[in-house]
Amino acid sequence: MIKRIQGFTLLALALFATPAAAQESIAQFYKGKTLSMLVGAPPGGGYDLYGRMVARHMSKHLPGAPAFVATNMVGAGGNLMVEYVNGVAAKDGTVIGTVAPGTMLEPLLGDKTKVKFDPAKLNYIGSANKEIYVCFVRADAPAKSFADAMTQEVILGATAEGGTTRDLPILLNNVLGTKFRVVSGYPGTRNIVMAIEKGEVQGQCGTGWSSITTLHPDWFRNGAARVLAIEGANTAPDLEAMKTPFTTDFAKTPEQKQILDLVYSQATFGRPFLVAPEVPAERVEALRAAFDKTMVDPEFLAEAKKIGLDIRPLSGAEVQALVTKTYATPPDVIEKARKAMAAR
Repeated sequence: MIKRIQGFTLLALALFATPAAAQESIAQFYKGKTLSMLVGAPPGGGYDLYGRMVARHMSKHLPGAPAFVATNMVGAGGNLMVEYVNGVAAKDGTVIGTVAPGTMLEPLLGDKTKVKFDPAKLNYIGSANKEIYVCFVRADAPAKSFADAMTQEVILGATAEGGTTRDLPILLNNVLGTKFRVVSGYPGTRNIVMAIEKGEVQGQCGTGWSSITTLHPDWFRNGAARVLAIEGANTAPDLEAMKTPFTTDFAKTPEQKQILDLVYSQATFGRPFLVAPEVPAERVEALRAAFDKTMVDPEFLAEAKKIGLDIRPLSGAEVQALVTKTYATPPDVIEKARKAMAAR
């Protein structure tokens, strides 16, 4: 009987000691290391701002308090960075990537032969917000409303295929019949904004409301620009105050709405952070826990408010579930959406 009790006691102690031991192990691994935060977008834009801000605050919430260094890795609409994280970078939990959610849909809706990773197999640390995508134009653009864009040509700036600024206006042209002329090849949102200022293009679709209001909060207050429509189901008080319509309001059939909803699903995980599939599970969980704590850190939230960044986070598990669900969409719907994303 004594042996049984002793055995039970030892087992109980081992079980209770496991979480503490795991934390110590994580702390031992990360102590003194420098983690890379790779941003799959150019400097100065929304994804860069979110990535660098998370990097500045996440260290204090990760056992071992490692340093973080943020670096921009631009190319192929974010695919280059994700391919690096997935295939080349260290798989030990020291390399984190953040990228536009459209990149996560590229293998599903784009050209699979151009993509060398499977988004459903990546490990997601979390998302800093649920993005609100909008179409907006300069005040002097010929279209004064989204309905006008059905008959008036509007020149839009865009990044590469796989980026929302290119893919979403193409989608609207093919599904709803808008007359957007998409000029692609700009490195990022900030570059497109500069082109709008110079008059090279007249507007932009598929851009995050938080990004454009951070770069130019004055544009929509003084009438220099107007929002034509919201792309997706998410909205914000200021967009509601402007009575901004949703592009899905213009769908003429249930099938059109289904296609739009599939593509817009990426907005739910608007600012995803990810690591490679091979990262050990205990380190993925440690990174997720640190990310969650960062999202409610008063200093982090104060900085976000100061620079106008919208923080509406999702946990890593929630992002993982959403990506898995999206990739389980029926093949016929995926095929119709894929065709709708192709330029004609």
